[in-house]
Amino acid sequence: MKKLIILVIGVFSMSNIIAQDISDALRFSQDEIQGTARFRAMSGAFGALGGDMSAVSINPASSAIFSRSHASISLSSLNSDNDVSFFNGQNSSSDSKIDLHQAGAAFVFANRNENSSWRKFVVSVAYDKTANYDDEWFASGQNTNSIDSYFLAYAQGRRLDEISAFPGETISEAYAEIGTFYGFGNQQAFLGYESFILEPDTDTDDNTVYNSNIAPGTFNQSYNYVARGYNGKLSFNAATQYEDRLYLGLNLNTHFINYERFTSFDESNSNAGSLVTDVGFDNNLLTTGNGFSFQLGAILKLTKEFRAGFTYNSPTWLTLTEETSQSIGTIRNDGGSNLSTSINPNVINIFPNYRLQSPGKITGSLAYVFGEQALLSFDYSRRNFKNTKFRPTSDAFFASQNEIMDNIFKIANTYRFGGEFKHQQFSFRGGYRFEESPYEDDSFYGDLTGYSLGLGYNFGNTKLDLTYDVAERTVNNQLYSVGLTDAATLDTKNSNITLTLGFNL
Repeated sequence: MKKLIILVIGVFSMSNIIAQDISDALRFSQDEIQGTARFRAMSGAFGALGGDMSAVSINPASSAIFSRSHASISLSSLNSDNDVSFFNGQNSSSDSKIDLHQAGAAFVFANRNENSSWRKFVVSVAYDKTANYDDEWFASGQNTNSIDSYFLAYAQGRRLDEISAFPGETISEAYAEIGTFYGFGNQQAFLGYESFILEPDTDTDDNTVYNSNIAPGTFNQSYNYVARGYNGKLSFNAATQYEDRLYLGLNLNTHFINYERFTSFDESNSNAGSLVTDVGFDNNLLTTGNGFSFQLGAILKLTKEFRAGFTYNSPTWLTLTEETSQSIGTIRNDGGSNLSTSINPNVINIFPNYRLQSPGKITGSLAYVFGEQALLSFDYSRRNFKNTKFRPTSDAFFASQNEIMDNIFKIANTYRFGGEFKHQQFSFRGGYRFEESPYEDDSFYGDLTGYSLGLGYNFGNTKLDLTYDVAERTVNNQLYSVGLTDAATLDTKNSNITLTLGFNL
């Protein structure tokens, strides 16, 4: 087994074997600071405000508003509910977890030179989870498109001797060597051929035409999706205050990704003429990686009450590695007897590192502060998802994916509103956010709408905040990228209860 894996590592360097696609690019390009309870209570509208560690993750100048050194830590109960429709089938699922998703501290150094216009200097470090990949859902329904279309899409045009085992060669050996020399597409065709789904037009090595042993008709299908993982960001911040009006800041961010996904597909049919009546197809994916980005920010007090903020988020430059494994099983009716075939290569495909550049973002913010009693804030962000790029762009496969993304993605705008009212030691908060779909066709991947409510209590040097927020979005999730491209429609509702302890140092 180890020998096979080493062989795959050593030769998987050609672009035609890479399995990455647009869904990977979008998944790792989207980020959302989950943040402190106060931050979430105001739906993240903090670009012109300070006094909160998660505000620093939005606008690095925010740390300069702290008058004293400060630290916070946040815990959330994360809940995801999916209503899933797939043709005539309706299903629902729910997943929840407890997560420590935010921690950080800012250290304020006042300038004791009263003649200097630079009033203070602040350094801080903060961890924020920017994406939670934990999700689980199940789809089932009756379709007229079979899984055979997936394997046929990969097989047509490929030689039979490049998608089949040689005499005396084990399934594991053949799967690994086909992947090594011909790539991912040939491996898919191999699974279809060895499981009897595909039938060559002629049983010769140079055959490139294939037919299906699954007859047309209707198919009972089910698809199980389980994902785990996260996208985290560690920020190193430096900020300063100039006189009483201007705040400037810089964040240097390191990103780290861990994403695991398991999918299981099952299909059955009783169509006249079908040799293969049942198919089970399992896929596992592991993606790990790291990256870098930076942020520049400024906050200007236009008047004592009115503030404006601006932030530039650079692209995030990621380096990612993927591992996959697969298995397939079929039942075929051969002369009145049901025969089962199980193809489990027990081989891990380890693909070469690839680079992904997620698009940058600009944010403009306004806030009005009513003394110590209340505040209102608004953030507007603009992000051009057409700038999402696989790299190097000279690679033919990456270039084709980049061209597709340039055609189907668009500039997406985000609007966030937040407010806070204080009464004695209590703070009452609320917010609303709207995020446009990154797709030109938003029926495929819908807009996001979210609401939030929160409560805080100030003990003096210690603050305790509690927030409930909810966001909804509709997504059409394609089962496979080729062939069986039918989609399950997910109406997703994510709700969170967040508790933050903040204290002055």
